[in-house]
Amino acid sequence: MGFLSFLTPRDKKFFPLFEQATENLVKTSNKLVEMVNSSSPEKRKELIKEIEQLEHMGDNITHMIFSELGRNFITPFDREDIHALASALDDVVDFIHGSAKRIELYKITSIPDSIAKLAELTQKGAVALNVAVHGLRDMKDTDVIKEACVQVNSLENHADDIFNLAIARLFEEEKDAIQIIKIKEVLAALETATDKCEDAANTVQSILVKYA
Repeated sequence: MGFLSFLTPRDKKFFPLFEQATENLVKTSNKLVEMVNSSSPEKRKELIKEIEQLEHMGDNITHMIFSELGRNFITPFDREDIHALASALDDVVDFIHGSAKRIELYKITSIPDSIAKLAELTQKGAVALNVAVHGLRDMKDTDVIKEACVQVNSLENHADDIFNLAIARLFEEEKDAIQIIKIKEVLAALETATDKCEDAANTVQSILVKYA
C-alpha cells in the first residue's frame, strides 16, 4: 500500500484512462442490452452504429494506455498488469461489438432469450468491473474491489451454464442448419465477452495481491 501511495500522485494518466475504458465498456454493454431487447429493426440499426462508435472509442483509449506505457518509466503497477488489464477490457468491447454485428449481418430478427440473458450478464460484468477499476485509484476499500471481482467470476460461471444449455437446446429444437450456425456464433461471442470480463477481474485481483 505504501509503495502504491508513493507512486499514485505522480500518475496523471493511467487511472483516468482505465476509468474511461470501463465507463466506455458499461455504455457499450448498455447499448447491447437495449439492442437485443428492441423489436424495431430501425432502432437496432441505430444502436449497432452507436456500439460501433463506442468500440472505436475503446480502441482509442487502449491505444492511449499503450502509448503511455511506452513513454513512462514509472507506472502505478506492473507493466504486465497494465497491458493485461487494458487488453482484456478492450477485448470485452470487441466481442460485444462482434455479437451485435453478427446479429445485423446474419439478419437475425427474432432474438432468442439466451442471447438476451448473456447480454445482460455481460452488462452486469461491465458494471462490476467499473466498480473494481475505479477502486484501484486509491485502494481505500479493497473489500469492495474484491467483491466486484468475485461477482464477475460468478457471472462468468452463470454465462457458461446459459451458453451450454442454449447450444444443447438449439441443436435439439432448431431444424435449420444455417440458423443454428448464426445463433451459435452470436452466443459464442457473448460467452467470450464474459470470459474476457473474468480475465480483467483476475488481473485486478493480481494487482490487489501485489499492492494492497
